[in-house]
Amino acid sequence: MFKVKQSKHGRGRGIFAVKLIKKGEFIHKAPVIVSPKKEFNYLKHTIFREYLFDWGSAPGDIALALGYGSLFNHSYSPNAIYYMNFKKRTIKFYAIKDIKPGEEILVNYNGNPTDKRSLWFDVK
Repeated sequence: MFKVKQSKHGRGRGIFAVKLIKKGEFIHKAPVIVSPKKEFNYLKHTIFREYLFDWGSAPGDIALALGYGSLFNHSYSPNAIYYMNFKKRTIKFYAIKDIKPGEEILVNYNGNPTDKRSLWFDVK
């Protein structure tokens, strides 16, 4: 359904469709490692900062998505969305519009596809 390859615009690696992915279609399920808020003070000074999700199970907790979960890049015009399951410690990714073969699969890191709040990096 997808492959990892170099993304455009200095985003590093990304996830790209290899076949047509239809709106509403399940893309990937990633287990996560949850880390308490106090550990973020250390992790934010490492490369892992670029791959962490805010994890709403407790205020300030963070999570590292395993599998391909941390390789989905950000866009304010995403074609996919993610849903967190705090009890099962997983993140599921779904298409919110048709995604053509060769197209990068992008999510809004703010969670909501229409949320335009700034992030910790400059969005290109």
